Amino acid sequence: QVQLVESGGGLVQPGGSLRLSCAASGMIRSIDGMGWYRQAPGKQRELVASISSGGTINYVDSVKGRFTISRDNAKNTVYLQMNSLKPEDTAVYYCNARLQILSSYNWYEYWGQGTQVTVSS
Repeated sequence: QVQLVESGGGLVQPGGSLRLSCAASGMIRSIDGMGWYRQAPGKQRELVASISSGGTINYVDSVKGRFTISRDNAKNTVYLQMNSLKPEDTAVYYCNARLQILSSYNWYEYWGQGTQVTVSS
């Protein structure tokens, strides 16, 4: 069994900062890419940032220069540092990981349960 557990969401004023964390645990053989998605009410889920096992990083244009994704491979954890937050960043943020479990060499996509980020004055 594999779990992705997110933390760090909350309510913040415009211009503020939050740091999201996502820890993968369980019977994991290897983790490839990890990323953060978000879904605002009435909108489709979108990829916010991703980081490969080799450290290649991508961001959606709307967060470039404000958000920073990083990962700690020893802890199977990915982070999202969010600065200069705007009301339009309000959404449920989901962690995603592509990984192998111990009982198989296939790759699987796993998702966290989501954490709410609300940017409002």
